[in-house]
Amino acid sequence: MGESVNDNSDRNVNNGIANLLSARKTLKLSLEKSKGLGLALDKAGPRLEEINQRLPSLEAAVRPIRADKEALAAVGGHINRAVGPAAAVLKVFDAVHGLENSLLSDPKNDLPGYLSVLKRLEEALKFLGDNCGLAIQWLEDIVEYLEDNLVADQKYLSNLKKSLKDLRELQNGEGRGRLDGGLLDAALDKLESEFRRLLTEHSVPLPMSTPPALGEQQCIAPSPLPVAVIHKLQAILGRMIANKRHEKCISIYVEVRSSNVRASLQALDLDYLEISIAEFNDVQSIERYISRWGGHLEFAVKHLFEAEYKLCIDVFERVGLDVWMGCFAKIAAQAGMLAFLQFGKTVTESKKDPIKLLKLLDIFASLNKLRLDFNRLFGGASCAEIQNLTRDLIKRVIDGVAEIFWELKVQVELQRQIPPPSDGNVPRLVSVITEYFNKLLGDDYKPLLIQALVIHRSWKHEKFQEKLLITEILNIIKAIELNVEAWVKAYEDTSLSQFFAMNNHWHLYKHLKGTRLGNLLGDSWLKEHEQSKEYYATIFLRDSWGKLPGLLSREGLIVFSGGRATARDLVKKRLKAFNEAFDNIYKKQSNWVISEKDLREKMCHQIYQAVLPVYRSYMQSYGALVAQDSSSSKYAKYTVENLEAMLLSLYQPKPGRYGSFKGMPTGGKFDIGATDLRRTASAVA
Repeated sequence: MGESVNDNSDRNVNNGIANLLSARKTLKLSLEKSKGLGLALDKAGPRLEEINQRLPSLEAAVRPIRADKEALAAVGGHINRAVGPAAAVLKVFDAVHGLENSLLSDPKNDLPGYLSVLKRLEEALKFLGDNCGLAIQWLEDIVEYLEDNLVADQKYLSNLKKSLKDLRELQNGEGRGRLDGGLLDAALDKLESEFRRLLTEHSVPLPMSTPPALGEQQCIAPSPLPVAVIHKLQAILGRMIANKRHEKCISIYVEVRSSNVRASLQALDLDYLEISIAEFNDVQSIERYISRWGGHLEFAVKHLFEAEYKLCIDVFERVGLDVWMGCFAKIAAQAGMLAFLQFGKTVTESKKDPIKLLKLLDIFASLNKLRLDFNRLFGGASCAEIQNLTRDLIKRVIDGVAEIFWELKVQVELQRQIPPPSDGNVPRLVSVITEYFNKLLGDDYKPLLIQALVIHRSWKHEKFQEKLLITEILNIIKAIELNVEAWVKAYEDTSLSQFFAMNNHWHLYKHLKGTRLGNLLGDSWLKEHEQSKEYYATIFLRDSWGKLPGLLSREGLIVFSGGRATARDLVKKRLKAFNEAFDNIYKKQSNWVISEKDLREKMCHQIYQAVLPVYRSYMQSYGALVAQDSSSSKYAKYTVENLEAMLLSLYQPKPGRYGSFKGMPTGGKFDIGATDLRRTASAVA
C-alpha cells in the first residue's frame, strides 16, 4: 500500500514537470509569433498609408464605372469625335520638334536651306493655329459633358481646361513660343545675327588716301554690297517681316551702314563741323573751313549718301517706300548730314562783317548746286528734320546776305568820323572795299548775290532788278571817296595829308582799272583819280624833299686866295642845315607807308633823283673842305652810298599789318574796319 502511494506521488511529479515544459514551449512559441506579428504590422503601416493616399485616385478611376450607364455610353461618342482633330494636332506638334536640330544650327552654312526649314516651321505653326479650332471645339464638348455628368473628377477637369486655354492662345497667335519651346524665336534670333554679320563683313569704308582737294571731287563711289549679299539680306527680311520682327533688322542696318559712312568721312578731317559759336573769333578764323565745307558736303551727298540711298532701295525695295526712306533718313542723320547743316548755321550766327557776305554766298552756292540732289535724296517725309534744317539754313543765309549788303553804305559812312591812319597808308576800309567789290562783281559771286537778293525781295512780295545792285555799289564807292576827302582834311601835317591823298587816289585807280567795278565807274572816274595822284605826289615832293637841294647852295663858295676858311665855314653851315632838314624829314617819313610796290619804288626814285645827284655833286666839290676838319663827321654825316640806301628803303609796309582783304578787323554789330585800337593807333589803318 505504501508503495502505491509513492508510485502515485512520483507519477504526479513527472506529469507536473511535463506540463510545465509543455507550457513553457507553448509560451515561447506564442512570444515568437507575437514578435513576428509586430514586425509584420510595422511593415504594413506604410503600405496602408500608401493605399490610403491612392484611394481618392482609385475612387476617381472607378468613378466612371459608378456613373450612370447612359452617361458612360455617351462618352465614347464624344471621345471618338475629338480623337481625329487632336491626333492631327499632335502629329504636327511632333513634326515641329523634328525641325529643332536644323533651326538651332548656324544659318551661315546654308542660308537657303535654313530659311526653307524655318518656313516649314512657320507653316506648321500656322496649321496648328488655323486647325486646332476643331480639336478645341470637341475637347470643350468633352469637358462640358464630363463636368455635367460627373464622369471625371475636378483635378482631371482642371488639367483639361488648362490645356484648352493654351490651345485657344495658339489659335489667337499668342502661344507659339510655348508650343514650340521658343524654337521660332531662337531661329529668328539667329537670322538677326546672320543679317548683322553679312552687313558688317561687307561694309567697308572708302579707301581714301587723301581728302578731296577744294573744287575737286574724288570720283569714288562706295563699293556696293555684292548682289548675292543683297539677295541674302532680302531673303532674311522676308522671313522677319512674316514674323513681325523686321524692325530689329532695320535698326541693325542703320547702325552698320551709318557707322560705315562715318568711317569713310573720317579721312576728310571733319572735326571743324563741331566748332561752336563761342569758338568763333571772326569769320576769318574759320574761313578755310568754310571753303572746305562746300567740297566736303558735295562729296558726302553725291558719293556717300547717294550710294546709301540706292543701297536702301536695293535691300528694302520689297518692304515698301516708307521703310527704305525711313532707313535712309536715319543713316543720313546719324552719319553726319546734320553736322554739315549745323556748321552752316553756326556761320550764320557769327559776327557780321563784309567778308562774311562772301562766305554766306559760298554756302548758298554749295546748297544751290546740290538743290536737285537734296530734293531727290531728302525729299521724303522721313527726312523732315534734314528738310527743316536745310530750309532754315537757306533762310538764314539769304537774310544774312541781304542784311550785310544793304547795310554796307551806312557802315562805310559811319567810319568817316574815325581818324585816318597815322602812317598815311591806305585805310583798311578802302583796300577791303575795292577788292571786296571786285570779287562781288565777278562771275563767281555776282549771279549768287543777285539770286539771293531776288529771293529775299520775293519773300516780301517785292521785285528786284540788277540796276538796284549796281546803283548801291556805286553809292558805296562814292561814300568811300567822301571818306577819303574827309580824312585828307583831318591831318594837321600838310605833307602827310598830301602823302595820304596820293596813296589812296593811286590805290583806287590801280585796283579798279580794268575791273568790273572800274568799268562801271568809267574811264573819266579812273582818270580823275590818276590825275589826283599825280597832283598830290608833285606837291608832296615839292613841299618836303624838294626843299633839300636848295639847302646845298653854291653861292659864295668860289675860293679866292686867302678865302678858304670862309668857304669851309659856308660849307659846314649848309651841310649842317641839310643834315638837320634831312634828319627831320627822314625821321618823320620813315614810319610812313606806301603799300603799292610800284608807287613806292617810283616815289623813292623821284626823291632819289631830287636829292642824291645834288648831294653827290656838292660833296665831290666841297667835301674836301671839311674832310680834314677834326669835326668833319659832324658835317659830312652821310656818305653818298648811305644816303642812297636810306632813301631807297623808305615807305616799306610793316609785316602783318596791312593785309588788304584779310586784315579787316571785326567787332560790334557790323564792322568794316574799325574798333581794333589795340593793334594800331588808327582805327582804319
